[in-house]
Amino acid sequence: MDISGKTAIVTGSARGVGAATAKLLAEKGCNVVINYSKSDEQARESEEICRRCGVETLLCRADVADDTDCRRMVDETLGKWGRLDILINNAGTTKFCAHSDLDGLSKDDFLRIYGVNVVGTYQMVRAAAPHMKRKGKGSVVNVASVAGITGIGSSIAYAASKGALITMTLSLARILGPEIRVNAVCPGFIQGSWLREGMGVEIYEKLKLDLEAAAPLHMTATPQTVAESIVHFAAGMPLVTGETLILDGGFHLNTTPMARR
Repeated sequence: MDISGKTAIVTGSARGVGAATAKLLAEKGCNVVINYSKSDEQARESEEICRRCGVETLLCRADVADDTDCRRMVDETLGKWGRLDILINNAGTTKFCAHSDLDGLSKDDFLRIYGVNVVGTYQMVRAAAPHMKRKGKGSVVNVASVAGITGIGSSIAYAASKGALITMTLSLARILGPEIRVNAVCPGFIQGSWLREGMGVEIYEKLKLDLEAAAPLHMTATPQTVAESIVHFAAGMPLVTGETLILDGGFHLNTTPMARR
């Protein structure tokens, strides 16, 4: 599907999967909103990369956990282009905490993680949906995680939030049709600085090798490979809504969880 001249918001697009997705959309001629909450320098770098693709961009600092920020981001997008065709809910957060450490997570940790990963996504969809409905067509892609399916990941709070996001994708897909399609991607281990910084280099490298050895495809995801699937959902597949796509090299097919090995 041709998306040249269309407009997309990519939340959390200063680096990693979000930046890779914004760049890929820009390469296809789609105008993009680069959203960030803290990483100003990286967001400007991401914006410049997209501009070099010959599209228009909008840099928007906003915290998706704040409903006012979500509505402002959509309003600024409409103010600049008069349209919003694609929404990629990629912004996410976590607290790295061993699942066995039940005292390692507080109520505030859960609320903060849910505030971004679940409530933030809901608020962005709520702000964008009326405009997509009026236009007659729109596509939303939520970046969940295999953690939400298998209960693994950086913390129990993170896994629970991604499970909630997957369920919410189903609910939203059901009520927002026929004009708006809502789907989710569920990456496993994603190579890059986010996990490396959170886990520490030694644990990161060992886990990466272990996962690649155990996965049928002997691969783990990169920001680019995740972005390719996101854009495929967003720009094509007109008959698909309410689906979740697992991106983990087939590791989920194993019957023995890595955590027990």
